[in-house]
Amino acid sequence: MIYNKEFETMSLQKMKELQIERLKWSLTHAYNNNKFYRESFDKAKFNPSSFKSLDDMKYVPFLTKQDMRDSYPYGLFAVPMSDVVRVHSSSGTTGNATVVGYTKNDVEVFAESVARSLAAYGVTSDDIIQVAYGYGLFTGGLGLHYGSEKLGALTIPISGGNTERQLMLIKDFGTTVLACTPSYMLNIADHIQRHSEDFDISKTKLKRGVLGAEPWSESMRNEIETRMNIQAFDIYGLSEVIGPGVSYECSEKSGLHVNEDLFYVEIIDPETGEILPEGSEGEIIYTSLTKEAFPTIRYRSRDITRLYHDSCKCTRTLIKMDKVYGRSDDMLIIRGVNVYPAQIESVLMSIEGTEPHYLIIIDRIDALDAMEVKVEVNEKLFSDKLKVLDSLKKTINDKFKNILGISAKITLVEPGSIPRSEGKAKRVIDNRKI
Repeated sequence: MIYNKEFETMSLQKMKELQIERLKWSLTHAYNNNKFYRESFDKAKFNPSSFKSLDDMKYVPFLTKQDMRDSYPYGLFAVPMSDVVRVHSSSGTTGNATVVGYTKNDVEVFAESVARSLAAYGVTSDDIIQVAYGYGLFTGGLGLHYGSEKLGALTIPISGGNTERQLMLIKDFGTTVLACTPSYMLNIADHIQRHSEDFDISKTKLKRGVLGAEPWSESMRNEIETRMNIQAFDIYGLSEVIGPGVSYECSEKSGLHVNEDLFYVEIIDPETGEILPEGSEGEIIYTSLTKEAFPTIRYRSRDITRLYHDSCKCTRTLIKMDKVYGRSDDMLIIRGVNVYPAQIESVLMSIEGTEPHYLIIIDRIDALDAMEVKVEVNEKLFSDKLKVLDSLKKTINDKFKNILGISAKITLVEPGSIPRSEGKAKRVIDNRKI
């Protein structure tokens, strides 16, 4: 189902014309109403009045997460505080939190973008959506909540955690859609396997999972769909841009459609900042086209992906992005080799006997980088003879060498021994930074 045909199936030419019109407004709004943007634009010798075409975006300076931290809390707002009806923010565990604000219209745009996403998965007003993302300052919970209500679906605002209660509501309330992080969905599957032997997920009405807030591989999708007896869909977003719903998969699961009438996207070389042609892999950059309270101008997401157009069977004409491969600031450089955690996950998930729970530990020993990967194996394999486990270790390390170009210490651990998360999973411990 297409929620908003006017924009989701708009011709490429009309979309460009709309983007130019909205970019002129957004750039002018930011320049005229925010000191940071005015000083940043002036320093770059860019004035919004000179903006004529999409090619002119290369003259617009970038916005970084550090800029947002330095502007804490309200330094990037472009409307009076009396017009701001909501704020969200990051945890601030690595410095000042990044704070974003919303006017009433911004909240409506947020709900619209999520409603489009849900409709693309086949969700309708007849569905019952259980929102197990965290509520509060994190954008996930309220984002899915407002989008679900806008679609007209019955919405269960349970938030994250309390897995037994999640299962009770799935069964008793007839939940058809569960929205949470992919790692928490796996946590639920593990809980059913270990603690709820009498709970048969296939006998519930659950049909779909709306998964986001962290990168996840196709192998993990297959694992989730098999164990939870659902169709799993990716929803992507950033709080700095608006929250979940910036882009979304459709029933084809062949890339994510970007709501490009609401967000202008570019791909740049993360080292040079140069704009790359469509189809190139690089860092995705976002500019909001309608946001009032906190206009996001050329925000450096650090997410690595590519943009492209295709003839999707769903008939949407919106530009697509690949599932995020990783983050430029999460990239691990091991003895000169660039590796993303998502690549390591993809290798592990391709090997029979391993579980989708792992931990990467990086150390520096005698001036050399060393990587250890702790990975859970299934109960049967873990109880087998030592020879079987040694063979599995060798298989994993051989694949690391052949596919990723690195070697690692492989530690096989028993099921359930790696800490689970009810939100975003922590996959990497880099002791070189301590």
